[in-house]
Amino acid sequence: MSASPYLEVRRLGRTDYADTLALQEELVETRAKGEIGDVLVLTEHEPVLTVGRGGANQDLSALETPVHEVGRGGEATWHGPGQVVAYPILHLGEERRDLHRYLRDLEEVVIRILDEFQLEGIRREEGTGVWIGEHKICSVGVGVRHWVTFHGVAINVHTDLEVFSGFRPCGLDPEVMTRLADHADLPEGNLLVEVLFVKHLCEVFGLELPPVPEPEVPDDGFPGLPLHPSSQ
Repeated sequence: MSASPYLEVRRLGRTDYADTLALQEELVETRAKGEIGDVLVLTEHEPVLTVGRGGANQDLSALETPVHEVGRGGEATWHGPGQVVAYPILHLGEERRDLHRYLRDLEEVVIRILDEFQLEGIRREEGTGVWIGEHKICSVGVGVRHWVTFHGVAINVHTDLEVFSGFRPCGLDPEVMTRLADHADLPEGNLLVEVLFVKHLCEVFGLELPPVPEPEVPDDGFPGLPLHPSSQ
């Protein structure tokens, strides 16, 4: 089976973390075999704490939120309602096989999203992620297998920031966390930020979405709108 040249976007809505992790594992294997093309998974998790390879020294046993130890870089962080989580399943070609560059490119996607709201997103030399001033709005932690990426980006959009209290998100003071809703006028839900993530991921990584299919034209030669809309 030949892989599609286009980016497939899967919007999953609210999901359980373990189910989405299993999906990522499956997609990584099929992408590595060339059976599918690149995929972007967008979701909003049920409340969960994930702990990367750098977070083993933090005691999270007193927290009521479920904890998953995962094979990404980084420390402990929270995922849940009001947060856009993006998992790019991308095959890195020879020219992009630099994990530092890959992390910076993911940050660039988020910086461009913030620019859409006239906000300046910045990087910090001491770690990954994107900040607005002194506050962190986005966490980044990735894994790569057979040069196929997984895990990814979490952007606080409407997140209740109290969820970060009780532990050190990404090894930081909980007070440094922020959300987009505190800096910009936003509609309810995560759709706008998801759409912007797709747009800027494609720009930064040189990806394309599948072409929009032509509308079906019935035998009478007119497209789908009714010829005589009913009136009341």
